[in-house]
Amino acid sequence: MIEENTFIGYEYKSMIINPEMESLYIDGYHNFGWILESSLPNSLKGGLAIKFKRDRKIRNKAELIRLSRQFDACVEEVNELERSKTIMPTITAFTIGLIGCVCMAISVFAITAVTPNIIVSIIAAIPGFICWILPYFCYSLLKSKQINKINPLIDKKYDEIYEVCEKANGLLT
Repeated sequence: MIEENTFIGYEYKSMIINPEMESLYIDGYHNFGWILESSLPNSLKGGLAIKFKRDRKIRNKAELIRLSRQFDACVEEVNELERSKTIMPTITAFTIGLIGCVCMAISVFAITAVTPNIIVSIIAAIPGFICWILPYFCYSLLKSKQINKINPLIDKKYDEIYEVCEKANGLLT
């Protein structure tokens, strides 16, 4: 039996991703003909550095590249949607907390003025304390509303990602 040496030229791809998306990238890129070479934490950018390789002479390469770009765009949209779950609740909570700080500053200035005014200090301190306590509850409520609103959109994006991967996998066989 004669063993034939066959040369395979590889192309390489490396990227830094969100560690929570590692499985999605590894499973997804496998459908485009990529083989995982390594997956290491990247402390500089706070992500995960993954490296892939695949045969340079893979069939349907142009269509696989197009589908791969579509996959990347869908994954980025999922990341954006995940981030949007907390953006508005965070902004709202910080704004309410800042209003509380302004009220407390007014209260302190009223009591430490040349002619102290205890009534103004108390009147400003009450909403100040309320605005310091309220952000936690506002954040929790708004975040749960955002999650309920955004999760169906994320599910649709995942369905789109799976369709793209299915098409790409069909091109490999």
